[in-house]
Amino acid sequence: MLVETKSNISVKKLKQSNDAYENEVWQRLVAARHHNPHSLLGLCVQNDNVVLHVFRPDLSELSLKTSAECSELVPMSQVGATGLFVWQGNRTDLSIPPTLVFTDPQGISHEYIDPYSFSTILDHQELLRFNSQAHWHAYRIFGSHSRSVDGVLGVRFAVWAPNAERVSVVGDFNRWDGRIHMMTSRGGTGVWEIFIPGMELGCLYKYEIRNRDTGDLHLKSDPYANHFEMRPNTASLVAYDVEHSWGDHEWMQGRDELKWLHAPLSIYEIHAGSWRRSEQGGFLNYRALADQLIPYVCEQGFNAIQLMPITEHPLDDSWGYQVTGFFAPSSRFGSPDDLRYFVDCCHQNNIRVLLDWVPAHFPKDAHGLARFDGTAVYEHEDPLKGEHRDWGTLIFNYGRTEVRNFLLSSAFYWLDEFHIDGLRVDAVASMLYLDYSRNGDEWIPNEFGGNENLEAVSFLRELNTILHKEHPGCLVMAEESTSWPMVSRPVYLGGLGFSMKWNMGWMNDSLDYFSKDSIYRKYHHDQLTFGLLYAFTENFILPLSHDEVVHGKRSLLNKMPGDEWQRFANLRLLFIYLYTQPGKKLLFMGGEFAQSDEWNHNKALDWSLLERDFNQGVQLLVRDLNFLYRSEPALYYFDFTETGFQWIDCHDSTQSVISYLRKCEGDEFVVVLNFTPEVREGYRIGVPEVGVYEEVINTDSSYYQGSNVSNGRHIFTEDVKTMGFSQSIKITLPPLAGLILKLCSSN
Repeated sequence: MLVETKSNISVKKLKQSNDAYENEVWQRLVAARHHNPHSLLGLCVQNDNVVLHVFRPDLSELSLKTSAECSELVPMSQVGATGLFVWQGNRTDLSIPPTLVFTDPQGISHEYIDPYSFSTILDHQELLRFNSQAHWHAYRIFGSHSRSVDGVLGVRFAVWAPNAERVSVVGDFNRWDGRIHMMTSRGGTGVWEIFIPGMELGCLYKYEIRNRDTGDLHLKSDPYANHFEMRPNTASLVAYDVEHSWGDHEWMQGRDELKWLHAPLSIYEIHAGSWRRSEQGGFLNYRALADQLIPYVCEQGFNAIQLMPITEHPLDDSWGYQVTGFFAPSSRFGSPDDLRYFVDCCHQNNIRVLLDWVPAHFPKDAHGLARFDGTAVYEHEDPLKGEHRDWGTLIFNYGRTEVRNFLLSSAFYWLDEFHIDGLRVDAVASMLYLDYSRNGDEWIPNEFGGNENLEAVSFLRELNTILHKEHPGCLVMAEESTSWPMVSRPVYLGGLGFSMKWNMGWMNDSLDYFSKDSIYRKYHHDQLTFGLLYAFTENFILPLSHDEVVHGKRSLLNKMPGDEWQRFANLRLLFIYLYTQPGKKLLFMGGEFAQSDEWNHNKALDWSLLERDFNQGVQLLVRDLNFLYRSEPALYYFDFTETGFQWIDCHDSTQSVISYLRKCEGDEFVVVLNFTPEVREGYRIGVPEVGVYEEVINTDSSYYQGSNVSNGRHIFTEDVKTMGFSQSIKITLPPLAGLILKLCSSN
């Protein structure tokens, strides 16, 4: 959005005579080492005249355009061969702001407005706030922003580089010459600023930073850039103004009012680069992704999409988890407005959009945040605190206010500017522990001698508190793989304040159990039941995510033992187990139709598998489970409390069968799961009410390509006590299958 800034043309008093250009101050400017070029360049008053100083060391001649009425060109005088040009005269003879003209080696004339004739724009109190207290919208200060200053269109740049001697904006527009657009330091705030008139949106740029102590030059992308050029190139782009007009007002209002604790949540996790590809094999644009993905998600019954990181990153193989653009959607898939279109379309189809967000670490790429101004600015100086050796990445310094504000603002940026509905915070465990994946001599204890990263804990609590306050209805989910207590409990109760936590224990136990041949499962029955001992200590999401189908772990289908029929039956059994256990649901793309190969980020999913009956059967089952789960409060309303779950029998390890109730305010479902390929006839279980039960879902149905072992239309209760219930039913358990039963009439 273009902002009109009323900032008078800067006219300074000349503090020395024209014969003093050889003093130290001017020499520092000529050497491109001055921290405040605005104090020397631009318009100055000397007695009754105006003096204009321009530093263009790339030019041998420079002319000044006189007043608009005359439009004559007056040559400026160069001081020696320094590149410093001077004009002195009456202000009425000068166009304000000054317009300069030069001719390039090809004989083409160029005209531009002097940037140093404009005063700095940023409010100093706002910068001090960034240094000293929480600032959730720092992205509105930093980066590149189109501005109209005194009626002159241009771009204002600002960057934080506290240990720099000089910072410049460089790009094609100045032939990447750091001497031409030197920025001005805003004192002890560590912020550098410049307004460049006439600069076009979409221009490539970086910051050239000279370190104060060593004099080394560093060429860096803009940490707050909203757009980048396509990898492997790494320049930032001056982002175009937002043109998207949102149509999701009803959704956003409803989200604010949503009681998400008691709402169904079925998440379809995708990698935008490999869900599908274009006909030419390239990436789908965000708009094309919206047009193809949203109808599919709606048809399959998911009500949320979780995007693996689409924040800008240089390496495809990192899947987006090594971020260099914390405020930029990846240009692989289009422009920021293209992403807005995607989110808007999702909302208009009642689909929540969640974003994988990575505040735990960042890569060491030379153009990124690492040693940004030649020193450890965003990271810790000490590698015992500042490096993840396993990943080859650096850890944010959560104790530094400016770094916290960078991350807080990134989180707010996605929710504010793109209407993202929530963040899945990656690698939370690595943030919480100082000794995460480290040997005893490779970490430094906290001030109390413990291994907890107290600064990271404080940051996460602040993040969750303000996000939930400022964006009611948003979700912040932790991928936290340890037993850290109260991850999803409010901060005021001593928790970390996340909305939900991924249940990694349930995932590991479940997949390990399902990978075992059925004859051995009776010895591992506790892997099915142990999770219910802690299922309500957190607000859990049950994830079958991308991490479980890569790096030799095999696809979900190929984790399953047995022949082809048994593998598909086991997969169907896994899915009914997922959808009937307490906790919200997450399934990685391809799992819903039994992708056979491991996920490969370099190519699309194997959609041709849907020509096979077995794969179609799995897809149909996932669809039916989604719609049943979302339509029946008994399956979701009390996901996070014991009220919604009751064991019928968890002890039948010999036959590898479990049974339980999911319930809500008198509405109950009976779930019975048989983890062996044996058909079990006459299997008796207790039920809570007298009446007639019916099969709502049977994963062995021929509709899902099962063997079609069924109990028929009606199952009548008998006055036989068992398992603590006064009534019971006798049923046939299909092989490697699950049943969902519901009372259809009562006596």
